[in-house]
Amino acid sequence: MRHFDFKNGEMYAEDVPLSKIADDVGTPVYVYSTATFVRHYKVFSEVFNDVTALIAYSVKANSNIAVLATLAKLGSGADVVSGGELIRALTAGIPAHKIVFSGVGKTTDEMRLALEAGIRVFNVESIPELYALNETAQSTGTIANIAFRVNPDVSAGGHAKISTGKKENKFGIAWDDAEKAYALAAKMPAVRVVGVDVHIGSQIDKLEPFEATIEKVSELIGRLRRAGHVIKSFDIGGGLGIPYGNNEQAPPHPADYGAMVKKMTRDLNVEMIFEPGRMISGNSGILLSKVIYAKETGSRNFLILDAAMNDLLRPALYDAFHDIEPVKAPGSDFEEVLYDVVGPVCETGDTFAKDRALPRCNSGDLIVFHTAGAYGAAQSGQYNTRPLVPEILVNGADYEVIRERPGIDDILKTERIPSWLS
Repeated sequence: MRHFDFKNGEMYAEDVPLSKIADDVGTPVYVYSTATFVRHYKVFSEVFNDVTALIAYSVKANSNIAVLATLAKLGSGADVVSGGELIRALTAGIPAHKIVFSGVGKTTDEMRLALEAGIRVFNVESIPELYALNETAQSTGTIANIAFRVNPDVSAGGHAKISTGKKENKFGIAWDDAEKAYALAAKMPAVRVVGVDVHIGSQIDKLEPFEATIEKVSELIGRLRRAGHVIKSFDIGGGLGIPYGNNEQAPPHPADYGAMVKKMTRDLNVEMIFEPGRMISGNSGILLSKVIYAKETGSRNFLILDAAMNDLLRPALYDAFHDIEPVKAPGSDFEEVLYDVVGPVCETGDTFAKDRALPRCNSGDLIVFHTAGAYGAAQSGQYNTRPLVPEILVNGADYEVIRERPGIDDILKTERIPSWLS
C-alpha cells in the first residue's frame, strides 16, 4: 500500500497536494510518505514478533537520515555497506548493536570506525578481508564478531545486475570454501565467529530461491556446529520483491515469506537477521517532475521532463519499469497518447519509458513516477551539472525538506582551477 492517492481530482501525498510541494520546492523532487514507511516496516517486522529476529534495514535503498530516523523509532536496525552509511545510521539514532556491516570492499579505516562504534557483526566476504579485519581488531584491542557471507550458487533477482547469489558473482565466500574459511577464522585471535550470512539478490518474486538457500545454509550450519563453531545467527539478507506495476508475477506477501522462513528455520536455534530495503522504502516514495515540452514528430511523441536519468537511474541502469501518472486526474473524455517519456540529459539512454500510454500532456503539467523510494535519490548524481534532487518527507498534513537542492555555486565550490592555469 502507498499513501499517494487522488483527492478531488488531484494526487496527494498523505494529506498534502503534490502541486503544493511543486510550488514550494520546485521540481524535480522526491516525496516520501511517513505513513507508508511505518506501515511497510510493521507489516514485515510483525511477522517475526514470535521469534528472535533483527530487522536491519538496508541503508543503501534509501539512506536519507530522516528516513533512517523514522525507522529507528520503530526499532529498526541497519545493514550498511560503507563507513558513510554507518555514520548515517548512527546519526539517525540506530544503535550500534543493531548494525551489521556488509560489502565486498571494506577498508581498514571503515573497519576501525565500526569496531570503535561497537557494531553487532561484520559480514565477511573474502579471506583477504578476514585477515585485514583480524589485524585491525588486534590494533584497536577489540574483538570483531563475524559471519561469513557464503555464496550458495542460487539464481534469484529480477535482473542480472541485481542477482548476487550465483558463483560467478563477486559477493561472498564460494560455497565449497565456506568450511575452510570458518576453520581459518577460528584460529585468529581477534575475530569471533557468531553466524552465517547470505544474500541472493533483489526484487525476488517467488519463494523457491529463498527455500533453496535456507535448505543449503541449514545443512552448512549443522556441519559447522559439528566442527565446533558457535553459530548463533543466520542472516538471510533481503531481496523480497515489491509490485512495480508491470510484474508478471506478484511478489510473495511478507506474511507468506515469514511463514516459510519460520517453518524452515524453527529447529536451527538461531537468531534470524533480515535486511529488507526496497520492500520498506520502494513504494514509500515518488519522484515528482514537470513536463518541459510535449514534442510530437512524424514517428514518435516525446514527453520531455525536467527529471533525468541522473535523478532516477533505474530505467537506464536496469531497464526498470515505473508507473507514470499525471498529478491531475484526467477527465472521462481524455485523449490517450503513446509517449516516449524522456529527460533533458544529452544521452539516448535518458529514457524512462517508450510507447507509454498516458493522457495527453502539455508543458507545465506535473508527472509522478511511482515506486521511486528505493534506489532513486540514493543513486542520483550531478551529471550535466544538474543539481541533486531535493527530498521531502510528508507526515499527515505536514512536510519538510530533508535534503536541499544545491545551487550551481554549491557544486562548483568543490572544484579548483590549478595554479598553473590561474
